[in-house]
Amino acid sequence: MRAPDVMVVGQLARDLVLLVDEVPDAGGSAPVRRRREMLGGKGANQAVALAQLGAAVGLLAVIGDDEVGERLLAQARADGIDVGTVRCRRGVRTGLIVDVVDGCGHWRYLEDLPDGVLVTPDDVAWAATSLRAARAVLVQLQQPPAAALAAARTARDGGAMVVLDGAPSDPAATDELLVLADVLRADARETEQITGDRPEDADAGLAAGRALVRRGPSLTAVEVAGVGNAFVWPDGELFVPLSETPTVDSTGAGDAFVAALTRALLAGEPRDRAARLAVAAAGATVGHPGGRPALDSAAIRRQLDRIPG
Repeated sequence: MRAPDVMVVGQLARDLVLLVDEVPDAGGSAPVRRRREMLGGKGANQAVALAQLGAAVGLLAVIGDDEVGERLLAQARADGIDVGTVRCRRGVRTGLIVDVVDGCGHWRYLEDLPDGVLVTPDDVAWAATSLRAARAVLVQLQQPPAAALAAARTARDGGAMVVLDGAPSDPAATDELLVLADVLRADARETEQITGDRPEDADAGLAAGRALVRRGPSLTAVEVAGVGNAFVWPDGELFVPLSETPTVDSTGAGDAFVAALTRALLAGEPRDRAARLAVAAAGATVGHPGGRPALDSAAIRRQLDRIPG
């Protein structure tokens, strides 16, 4: 396995997906129409997507010292992910995410993510050589702010493209993270956390993107929920509607989006082309249950044809 071009800093967990026609009220029950168990968590999903798109990818994440963690590591290796920087934490149980999806494609998460499976600044220091050697480092801001800052600083020191996904839980870390970023991806809720306003249409999404670019990143991708994504860079901007694909489960769409955007930028694609590829990758993920991506060139081409405009 060649050295990673892209390092993902984020979460690895067991993902249990349950499809039901409708979620029962308290005291009720409902049959499960379909059940899937797989490698999951945002970090692992993004790493899988990058590997499927042809990137050499490594993952900085934490598992517990249990049989579940070993199984997930084996799956990650089979998916082509370099797991040399996945840490096994003694006395900690590996994370679990239960994704309950109803017949309308609405999801509800039940998460068992002990503090021990969160990335720490010490973990970042331990993996610093791999982070500095990468061409791009993708940092999930759902991780503790101190760890996210440490990862972004380390990546910047190595000259990597720093890609941030989400919004930090501590607003005090936001300004420095944005200055360190080359790329920021935020969904509608995360955009509201950072800017104070939730974009409701294309114009508002582009305005939010412009405001964020002024704070540091050279490219921002802002979601307008149910409508599309606004992309802004210093000398251009573009709004890309969602692809016309029926949604079974939106879980993982953002992970595929970020992975495809990162891969396209590393490949030197123009920013308008990279934007459309990111939206296409998200569209290729919402048609099946669970966050695990299933990306290949044929799936991306099909989705590109389904993007209006």
